[in-house]
Amino acid sequence: MYHDLKTTYWWLNMKAEIATYVSKCLTCSKVKVEYQKPSGLLQQPELPMWKWEQISMDFITKLPKTASGCDTIWVIVDRLTKSAHFLPIKETDKLDKLTRIYIKEVVTRHGVPISIISDHDSRFTSHLWKSLHKALGTRLDMSTAYHPQTDGQSERTIQTLEDMLRACVIDFGSSWETHLPLVEFSYNNSYHTSIQAAPFEALYGPARDRQKSYADKRRKPLEFQVGDRVLLKVSPWKGVIRFGKRGKLNPRYIGPFETTKRIGPVAYELNLPVELSSVHNIFHISNLKKCLSDETLVIPLEEIQIDEQLNFVEEPVEILDRETKKLKLSKIPIVKVRWNSRRGPEFTWEREDQMKQKYPHLRETGKNGPERQNRLIGPYIWSRRFESLEEPLEGLEDSLELTPPPSPPCSHSNLLSRSSRACFHHHLKTFEALEVFDDDLE
Repeated sequence: MYHDLKTTYWWLNMKAEIATYVSKCLTCSKVKVEYQKPSGLLQQPELPMWKWEQISMDFITKLPKTASGCDTIWVIVDRLTKSAHFLPIKETDKLDKLTRIYIKEVVTRHGVPISIISDHDSRFTSHLWKSLHKALGTRLDMSTAYHPQTDGQSERTIQTLEDMLRACVIDFGSSWETHLPLVEFSYNNSYHTSIQAAPFEALYGPARDRQKSYADKRRKPLEFQVGDRVLLKVSPWKGVIRFGKRGKLNPRYIGPFETTKRIGPVAYELNLPVELSSVHNIFHISNLKKCLSDETLVIPLEEIQIDEQLNFVEEPVEILDRETKKLKLSKIPIVKVRWNSRRGPEFTWEREDQMKQKYPHLRETGKNGPERQNRLIGPYIWSRRFESLEEPLEGLEDSLELTPPPSPPCSHSNLLSRSSRACFHHHLKTFEALEVFDDDLE
């Protein structure tokens, strides 16, 4: 307007007044195109400090209905790692169902977020949704009307999701709901320029590094060379339930064995003897220890038995004695068991019922056992054994030098009893000598 008027008219401050007049014109304000910079400086949301603490969510609506009736995708994005969940729902689903889906897919997996950025969808502005997050302690940050830049992350994710769904439907056909899990995996596993990594890597990578650092604090670096001699760690194991406590006398390591090959950074192949041919010969370095001792101090393998899981195997040999353990309200029969250890005699008291159940063929050779008669037997049994002897014991009494005990002065009435007792004592000494003789022959 100024250029049209200046050829004919002129007055003081003509250009400024014409500009003011045009700016105040209501019609011009309605139709004039704005070529100036947009108003308002950028207001960034609060920077997230942890994964899934601050999220954004939006809906993709008006999709073709699937066989299950779904026509909407609920998009939930973590603002820090850019990882996302794509949840198929129905546009007519009530808010209580959406709440259950939210708790199942977000809260149970990632915890309760601090803030949620969303638009003014009727489901997000409902009283139930606000009351739920007020109880959970989550702040709802909603964008202003017709300003999608506030939730730009969700909008950009939705654009990418729609492109991926179009490609899947074109290439594979079928329903978009069928491909949605694969689309979610592909999205989270793809490289994102904004974070210089894939969302899965940003989400789980640091946690993996932290776990390794925590584990390494309780470990030490150790390496062996091919040809080094190492000791192999084994686990002590007993085949019965102990009635009482017993010391673990088995060695913790066996060997040494020669390392023949390195398998990876923390595993080695050992040259095992024939006794351990049933055991896999590759072991983790945590089960190995470098042998610094002499060969003369090697623990011989023939003294121990080891199963396929490198556990000591000890079996009971015999039952030596039995007793009854008296408790307040019951009596428990127990037996004294000898175990097959060549390092020395090992005896323990075990419950009789457990030993019979686990070792039904275990023989009993000790006190009051069936295979060996007790020496403390009565004189009647000895006399029966003496009467059953067919061959005379000629010269046995002379060789044993058996002499009857001296007879003290006594009356005639006690003579028969004294002679009977002297004879019985004489025979008893003979039978005791026979018992010793039988033991020597055995």
